[in-house]
Amino acid sequence: MADSVYLHPLTLVSGPQAADGDAVRLGGSMAYAREFALVLRRERAVAERIVTTPAGLPDTIARLPVAEAREAERQFANLKKVHAPLQLGSRTIRLDQPQVMGILNVTPDSFSDGGQHDEAEAGRAHAAAMLEAGAAIIDIGGESTRPGASATFEDEEIRRVVPAVEYCAAMGAAISVDTRRAGVLSAALGAGAHMANDVSALRYDPRSIEVVAERACPVVLMHAPGAGEDLHAGAKYADVVSEVFDFLKSARERALAGGVAEDRIILDPGIGFGKSLGENLSLINALPLFHALGSPLMLGASRKRMIGALSNEEEADRRLAGSIALAMKGMEAGVHLLRVHDVAETVQARNVWRGLRDAALTDFSQLPPL
Repeated sequence: MADSVYLHPLTLVSGPQAADGDAVRLGGSMAYAREFALVLRRERAVAERIVTTPAGLPDTIARLPVAEAREAERQFANLKKVHAPLQLGSRTIRLDQPQVMGILNVTPDSFSDGGQHDEAEAGRAHAAAMLEAGAAIIDIGGESTRPGASATFEDEEIRRVVPAVEYCAAMGAAISVDTRRAGVLSAALGAGAHMANDVSALRYDPRSIEVVAERACPVVLMHAPGAGEDLHAGAKYADVVSEVFDFLKSARERALAGGVAEDRIILDPGIGFGKSLGENLSLINALPLFHALGSPLMLGASRKRMIGALSNEEEADRRLAGSIALAMKGMEAGVHLLRVHDVAETVQARNVWRGLRDAALTDFSQLPPL
């Protein structure tokens, strides 16, 4: 039986000159990795772990059996892959720096802001404020997927989502719709949305993959253990990082087989969905690994329960600082899209981080003399 292969970026550096050029740019982002752990897993346990740099990786891969070597080479190529911009209507969203996706919940029961924006006037004002603050995309959701949330029927979700799509489209926004129902997605795309964000990775509604393929819209595939009404159900991991990686790899392959174009797929590890605090922390620390899947990455950790668990059980509306900390961790890992509630604060943090990274990349004093 062939071993499963995982090529983990370990040591992140500010730029290639910080490592005398022996570093890899991750996913076309502003994140660079110097050391890698080539991990072979057999029967759900680590069989071998080899740490090397990009310069030594070809020799390390050459010593592997044929199937494992081929997979390691594929993952290394994916880690270095530069992703094309997303074209969402008239807006071009470049993926060479972290982009902020602002959350617009038009539901009465979302975990952090339920009922605040479900009236059109309030929702319109919130969307306008997020765009003005620098949101590249507005993500509109009409169903709460928090643990224990009441079920939402498709026609009710359409009634909530479509007016929000229409007023965001009137502002010229790039619009994502956070839904797992094909009927909602079709109605939202018809009203002016450009992108799908499916927390079930196109598993909940078998028609969704057809809609995404036919409309050629970008789609976010997120990990969640449950495929039915309860997305949090059935969570049991021996190693959450490798199992989420394998899930997203399969979800990506299923989407490709269903006719979704490769450059339309974005992946999300699903922080907070059927995962313990320790499992969430493990995934966030391992974010650079997911570049090896070959698609842009999204991180949705804003105001999540894990922040409260680490900070005296603070309520959701008091988790800004923790949300920024997690967003910064995502930036350092090369995540392309940050899905957040607090747009202005996250954009400011991103801009400062970007300034630091630009300075590091143009600091030629780190280069050795010719």
